[in-house]
Amino acid sequence: MTVPRVHGALHAELLDALGERLVAGGLPAGTVLTLEGIAREHGVSVPVAREAVRVLDSMGMLTSRRRVGVTVQPRERWHVFDPRLIRWRLAGDDRAAQLLSLAELRRGFEPVAASLAATRATPEQCASLAAAVSDMAVHGRAGDLESYLVADVRFHATLLAASGNEMIRALADVVAEVLAGRTHHDLMPARPNPAAIALHDAVARAVREGDAPAAEAAMRGIIDEAAEALGEQAGG
Repeated sequence: MTVPRVHGALHAELLDALGERLVAGGLPAGTVLTLEGIAREHGVSVPVAREAVRVLDSMGMLTSRRRVGVTVQPRERWHVFDPRLIRWRLAGDDRAAQLLSLAELRRGFEPVAASLAATRATPEQCASLAAAVSDMAVHGRAGDLESYLVADVRFHATLLAASGNEMIRALADVVAEVLAGRTHHDLMPARPNPAAIALHDAVARAVREGDAPAAEAAMRGIIDEAAEALGEQAGG
């Protein structure tokens, strides 16, 4: 017996299919589509197609106008901080360029976040950072990359929140997609580098001790190590 896909699953599948196709350049800027055509091509209802187009419109990737149709927008208009767009780019041929762009972005705000956290983090946030590092060490030794990823994401989200800056905190999903992309696209070593875990521990310790320069320097070390590891994995 075939289990029918629910409306939400159809919407998510169509959104990913269209998003990945747009990122891959399969639908160049200026291409005009129709809801009926999208629905027919992907085997979904027009309401499902409309929902997916509405999301892509909100991301700056498509526009939908009466009597005109659905028009693909130039990449310059895309909302590049949207985690879904980052995920689609990391899944495609644009991966190297996206990773380079994100690494440069991270150098601009994560060391600053670490420095701020050293003066603003709460005791609870300091404890959360330490616990995340401990989990990373355990899962790293075991080679459990998915559990390692969960701990790594928690570490960085906590650090950004501990900065006390709402704009920096809002970038947590961007960092999470970078970390997830490394894991899910085989850009992580089978066992995480102990040096990387040690750098996370150095950040947590510096934040706890209120040492802003040390926290900033250790965070720069984390980003540099990640960039070097990515280069090695991509080349190997």
